Amino acid sequence: MDAVIPVEKQFQAYNSHDLDTFVSCYSDDFIAYRMPNMSPSLQGKEALRTFYKHHRFNNAALRAELISRTVLGNNVFDHEMIYGIYDTPVNSIAVFEVEKGLIKTAWFYFE
Repeated sequence: MDAVIPVEKQFQAYNSHDLDTFVSCYSDDFIAYRMPNMSPSLQGKEALRTFYKHHRFNNAALRAELISRTVLGNNVFDHEMIYGIYDTPVNSIAVFEVEKGLIKTAWFYFE
C-alpha cells in the first residue's frame, strides 16, 4: 500500500490547491499522458508546476471527489469526478505509477 501514500497526498493537495505539496508528490522526470493520445502531455516536475499554477489552481471552484481506488503493486487506479473545470462535472480515470515514493508516470482519461 506504499504506492497509495503519494497519490493520496497529491489528491488532498489538489483539493486544497496546495501547489508545493502537490508538486512534491511527483518525481523530477514525471511524465503525464492524456488519453487517448499516446504522446506525453506533460514532462517534468516544473512543467507540472507551471500547468497547475496557471490552468488549475487559479480556479477556486476546482475540486475532485474520489469515487473508487484500486491498488495493484506500484500502480494506483483512481476513478474521480472533477468539478470546476467545465460547467458540468468531468468523469476521470487516472492511473498513477509510483516509484521510490513518488509518482513517476500518470495516465489520465477524461469523459
